[in-house]
Amino acid sequence: MASIAQPDARVLLPLKPLVFQILLALSDGERHGWSLVKEIQQRTGGERILPANFYRTLRGMLGDGLIKDAGMKAGDGDPADERRRYFQLTPFGQDAARLEARRLQELVADTRTKRLLSARR
Repeated sequence: MASIAQPDARVLLPLKPLVFQILLALSDGERHGWSLVKEIQQRTGGERILPANFYRTLRGMLGDGLIKDAGMKAGDGDPADERRRYFQLTPFGQDAARLEARRLQELVADTRTKRLLSARR
């Protein structure tokens, strides 16, 4: 019986910042779209996320296998939105997030080596 090769997440690197932010938010567990937007905006200092770009990014991430649709669930108290679509990180998405975090960590280490970042600045 032939084994199916697992995709290598390194082919997706470097990740777009919004993709990495979504993966980071989903590392805590499944979330619905609006909840993701609010967390990302909070983490990025209120930077505006265009809805069309955000949902296009989610569709791309679903297609790449980084996240999966966890289904529709009852809203979290908002009567205007009885059901919300939830998303969940896949093992492939978790691998991609870890690889991107390591890549970014190495970049920061390089900036310290080159003295672009220091404790004094």
